[in-house]
Amino acid sequence: MGDSLERLYLAVLAAKDLDPATSRTARLFQRGPAKMAKKLAEEAIEVVIDAVNGNSDAVVRESADLLYNLTVLWASAGVRPEDVWREMERREHLQGIAEKLPKSSSKIRMPTTATAAPTAAPSVGRRRIVALEGRSLRKRH
Repeated sequence: MGDSLERLYLAVLAAKDLDPATSRTARLFQRGPAKMAKKLAEEAIEVVIDAVNGNSDAVVRESADLLYNLTVLWASAGVRPEDVWREMERREHLQGIAEKLPKSSSKIRMPTTATAAPTAAPSVGRRRIVALEGRSLRKRH
């Protein structure tokens, strides 16, 4: 599969400067990272919905779309597939390939004594929340 994603990544790089009127990839690059992120999120949601509904054929199709949009976003961000493979290898050595490493900034540290209360880990390295494509974040009542 890595070879397929490598080929897809190279095809995305080759298409990014084509005519946006005829190339979906060039159009995404023209519209920028926010549009790329929105498309990636939409595809991820479609995969989830199809999986929950038990439609495995649709999961396969939408997963291919998801990987395409992920590859476009990688190219835009200057991330190469081998960068991701290297991170997966690092994680495999730390925790096992099937496990997601815990986010240290969101973990609760348990006290060393039985009477002390748990404390939240410092929020160092937290990501800023941004609105996509001019959408504003609204308070819910």
